[in-house]
Amino acid sequence: MKHIHMFLMTVVFAALTACGGSSSDSDTLNQSLVFPTSYAKSPAGDLRPEETGVVYNLEAIVPPQCYTKHEATHNPCMICHQTYTFGSRPNYMSDKALQAEYSFSEIGVTNHWQNLFEDRSDAVSQISDQAVIDYIYTDNYSTLIEQLQRDSWDGPIPAIQDLHLGAGAFDDQGFALDGSHWVAFNYKPLPSTFWPTNGSTDDVMVRLPAAFREQSCNGSGYSRDTYIANLAILEAAIQELQQVSLPQVDENSFCTDLNGDGQLGLINTINRPDAYVGNASNVSVTPMLYPEGTEFLHTVRYIGLDEDMTITIPARMKEVRYMVKQTFYTPPELLSMYGNEKQEKLDGNLPNFVSRGDDGLDNGFGWLVLGFIEGADGHLRKQSEEETTFCMGCHTSIGSTIDQTFAFPRKVTGASGWGYINLRGMVDAPNIGETEGEILNYLKLVGGGNEFRENDEIIEKWFNEDGSVNEEKVLAADVYELITPSPERALILNKAYMVIVGDQDFIHGRDANVTSAVNVYNAVDPEIAPVLPTERQYDWDMRLAW
Repeated sequence: MKHIHMFLMTVVFAALTACGGSSSDSDTLNQSLVFPTSYAKSPAGDLRPEETGVVYNLEAIVPPQCYTKHEATHNPCMICHQTYTFGSRPNYMSDKALQAEYSFSEIGVTNHWQNLFEDRSDAVSQISDQAVIDYIYTDNYSTLIEQLQRDSWDGPIPAIQDLHLGAGAFDDQGFALDGSHWVAFNYKPLPSTFWPTNGSTDDVMVRLPAAFREQSCNGSGYSRDTYIANLAILEAAIQELQQVSLPQVDENSFCTDLNGDGQLGLINTINRPDAYVGNASNVSVTPMLYPEGTEFLHTVRYIGLDEDMTITIPARMKEVRYMVKQTFYTPPELLSMYGNEKQEKLDGNLPNFVSRGDDGLDNGFGWLVLGFIEGADGHLRKQSEEETTFCMGCHTSIGSTIDQTFAFPRKVTGASGWGYINLRGMVDAPNIGETEGEILNYLKLVGGGNEFRENDEIIEKWFNEDGSVNEEKVLAADVYELITPSPERALILNKAYMVIVGDQDFIHGRDANVTSAVNVYNAVDPEIAPVLPTERQYDWDMRLAW
């Protein structure tokens, strides 16, 4: 009964003990629910977790997905583990071999993510559908920001006014309406952990330092045109584009001919220059690396439901993640750092990250990573060091990332990609070097809709009875239809995660499974675990050919 006990601990969770189940029919479900007309605000709670100094999982950088049983057939590993031609990009991890075999330390062979094997059916059945709706219509972000601004907090404050409203906090070009200079962009969620059908919705915002937002020739103040131009230059650098479109700007704002026509005027396209513009004109453009001071804000949210049963991004957040590039390292410096990382793994050294207190953990490659997660009463609190270490595996040294990031390299290319994330009408674009849609290709390679091949709704919807993918059906769908769940599944996944929040056992995993996972190892024996054959290994580039 530990789940129910935790729910009763606070006012926010008191309603969750009401009985009720999910209807099998969306129309009936809609008629039975009352949707709030405004957003309640979550009460404040403890801002910092209790740090006991005891670490449960010394290999917390190895995510649950790495324990998937691939059965020498399925390959979800290719999303993270890749090797690229030397010098083609400044990610020198070259870890494609991890697609083939389970390579863990003596500690890592044991799967510490025991939440995967918990059956939450009873606890989930005690949470009513209405309790879920009330919960996800509660704003716990604004309370966090108020606490950070009011309490003794020495770290960054990732504040955007009304961010709980999602798109409502930004204009049509993605600029935050509060003047904070955060800019939202539209991107394709990474397969498949960040597909809404697997438990969460999310959004990502970027912000460049002040110099990138200021003019250089017509005064020193803020210039939106200058900022737009530098964001486009950044996009061209990270996605390795020679030319990219952008919202119309006037080159006279920053006195630089960016489209190469020999004059200054209104432009909608730029050629990638050697340096940024405006007061950042002294900063060189380095392919596939962000300039020092670049910030990212990433919110991970529950699966939202509107009155018409549309899947959307809700007010309530599971996590608020923040990254800032505190130090710029050149490609030769990164080559040496990746070499050290490989040697440490060969030597069997356990991961170790330097804590910068309220600034977060230092990933050793120039980035500080800070995270906030739900407390038992639903408020957002700072993650413990071990909880943050969970984030470091993906944002440190896997081979597929571009400068330790995922979303921005997957931005919808050009002017149309500036604006809040919107999956409706988004095409299943292929990856760079491919001709087949990324989602279609993923379904074929993985044999299911998530790494664990346990998303029955995806299998029923997009696979044939013989286990092959229904290509014709997949090709006719947009990204929204392909990767969002039914309302019934959305409610179930939200309930499962609410149980995890009540237990506060994130160190055992965050995946919103209701029943125990089957296609996952509890422990891996590298001597007998099957090796993925060469023909099932795959070269993959996270960038998209929009």
